[in-house]
Amino acid sequence: MTDDEDRLRAPPGGGRGRVRVRTGARVHFGFGNLSLAHRRLYGGVGAGLAEPGVSLTVEPADDIAAPDAVRDAVERSVDRLGVTGARVEVEQRLPEHVGLGSGTQHALAVHVGVATAHGLDPHPREAAPALGRGGRSGVGVAVFEDGGVVVDAGHPASRFTADPPPSGSWSVPRPVAHHRPPTAWRLLLVTPDVEPGRAGSEEDSAVRSVVEDADPGIADRIAGVIARGLLPAVVEGDLAAFGRAVETVSRLNGAWFADQQGGVYRPAVAPVVESLSSATPVEGAGQSSWGPTVFGVTAADRADRAREAGRRALDRAGVGGTVRVVPFASEGARVEAVD
Repeated sequence: MTDDEDRLRAPPGGGRGRVRVRTGARVHFGFGNLSLAHRRLYGGVGAGLAEPGVSLTVEPADDIAAPDAVRDAVERSVDRLGVTGARVEVEQRLPEHVGLGSGTQHALAVHVGVATAHGLDPHPREAAPALGRGGRSGVGVAVFEDGGVVVDAGHPASRFTADPPPSGSWSVPRPVAHHRPPTAWRLLLVTPDVEPGRAGSEEDSAVRSVVEDADPGIADRIAGVIARGLLPAVVEGDLAAFGRAVETVSRLNGAWFADQQGGVYRPAVAPVVESLSSATPVEGAGQSSWGPTVFGVTAADRADRAREAGRRALDRAGVGGTVRVVPFASEGARVEAVD
């Protein structure tokens, strides 16, 4: 059992009661491989963020009472855990389908809350497949457990099927590298007010289409960037090298998805990425997952200038949006008893 799994265990004595669960967002820099020509498929690369985040309270109940946004996750958790029900109140939530990992973070927060409120050990990694999470990328689950920057193992390419597997039939890819970046590092998050990214069956269909045609040479290039750029930069605290690496991973992933999204980046957000990529306080930029959130690598002492660069990028793109400078997550989800 890992330290993070131990931290998320139920309170001693198996007590029931009202609990609060808090967790942060995640950014997804891309995949290590989308070609069936290689033995390992997917291999998510991303990071946990301290904010924005999710905060919800859960208490045992004889039935289910929850907002529509999390009701499916509550129903799945109650069914999997074999408990009577739960009353869930959402205090803070992530925007959906903007590239910040809302689906996984909400689902796991709910599951951990329901389990802990009923005095049960939650085991979020084991529960994730039954909640419909962690099928391709294991980044969201790993940062829920322990924050940090993650590269996961992916799946054997031989398991790929033309049709999506049913929920609960997979295991979540485990991290092959998991590091906490220096505390002074920050991510600039710019979310333009444009259409949300793909999700659900539409996303699944798009990814499967890409996998069936993906250029294996792109994966070879990404492997070199991760091994000789991204991971050494994290452990050595080289912000500029880290920024270059994640920007390259994002651009190379965009080459795989160009036909699906209309370019290396979505056309609506491409001007924002390009503007941030050349901004002085930013070391590298890219699109998180399907967007529209764009990330830029920066540092705490550049935060004000980075925010201004984000606002200028939105202005140049002719759209509104939100701009944040946030820390990387130094830990995973937190659970506390509520009186």
